[in-house]
Amino acid sequence: MLARIIKPRKLSCHFQLASRNYSDFSHVVIGGGVVGTAIASELQKVSGNSVLLVEKNQGLGLETTSRNSEVIHAGLYYPPNSLKAQLCIKGKEKIYQAWDSDPNFKSQVPLRKCGKWVVAQSESEIEYLEKLSKNATDLKVPVSMISASMAAKKYPLIRAEAGALESHTTGIISAHDLTHYYQSVFEINEGTVSLNTTLKDIQFNQGVPNYTLNLFDDENGEFEIQADNVINAAGLYAAEISNLLLPNKISPYFAKGTYFSFEPETPISSSKITEVLIYPCPNPNASSLGTHLTFDLGGQLRFGPDLEWLDIERAEQIDYTPSSDNLQAAYEAIKTYLPLITPQALHPTYSGVRPKVVSEIENKKAFADFIIRDEKNQGFAGFVNLLGIESPGLTASWSIADYVRDIYH
Repeated sequence: MLARIIKPRKLSCHFQLASRNYSDFSHVVIGGGVVGTAIASELQKVSGNSVLLVEKNQGLGLETTSRNSEVIHAGLYYPPNSLKAQLCIKGKEKIYQAWDSDPNFKSQVPLRKCGKWVVAQSESEIEYLEKLSKNATDLKVPVSMISASMAAKKYPLIRAEAGALESHTTGIISAHDLTHYYQSVFEINEGTVSLNTTLKDIQFNQGVPNYTLNLFDDENGEFEIQADNVINAAGLYAAEISNLLLPNKISPYFAKGTYFSFEPETPISSSKITEVLIYPCPNPNASSLGTHLTFDLGGQLRFGPDLEWLDIERAEQIDYTPSSDNLQAAYEAIKTYLPLITPQALHPTYSGVRPKVVSEIENKKAFADFIIRDEKNQGFAGFVNLLGIESPGLTASWSIADYVRDIYH
């Protein structure tokens, strides 16, 4: 059965009563990106649950989800005790297991386990790779070292003067199709979707207890529903949603990344350049993995994202226009591992923005983990906040959904 699309004027004849018979839904998930859709899907599988997924756009996965590099991350960069490490690795494994064993998943979600090289150009960068290899081993993420001579023999157009670290379980996936798969599971289990719908306010009814959500539909105006539990998976808007309810206010930060297409003056097959993703060793003073080489499922090479912290206070102020001002810096970064690149071969194509929980300065000082927590310590039991869900959020989406589901059990 397809998900029922709520129309506010007909809400009273469409809702299902939750277990306490006070609420219209057992759970409301705010945000229909890949993570929010995955959460709604897993919650709706639980017997007795009635889940509403609220999305402000006209479809699911049209914002941050549609603006990423579509990499299945192996999980080798993150501290072993972090949520990013644990959920990235579990999410990666769930995706690959489903692709290997579930014909429906395999037919709906194209992916490729292509692998990745992190390339080093100096002895200091080799030392970094050795530490990265140790971290990967601690996490049980399969990697192997590649000598400079082996790297040159395999991909002579890639510069890896000191060697490379190969990640065997890195891949690429269609973010759109993964979101659509989660949506299809949600619909089969009779979950409810409300598109073109914005959360305007939320109140906690302590005596019940449950939550009243004031929503606005673009076509029909304002309406109100009640839910036993609320999950804030609003991505770039998550801090704003949290601040509607919680007394401890959160300052949002935003980091923009521009992607560049590759159009060389002399045509060259992408497979002659590389058949694995290529990442540079991160700059120790940077707060990203650097401008790397990826490709889509059709084999088209692209580079990015770079990193630009935005001086804005709200997500609605984001300008996604990719700027040519960043092209020279991208060229300088890329030519360290792909000497054949020229500025004329690079063209800014699109950009994405990451929701950050710390400022640029704080991000350089310490590792910033996912925040996924039930806000019961602030007096709002059942309100689960997801903050700073940036990379590797796509890879971790399925395991994030499991993590949130388990909070309620």
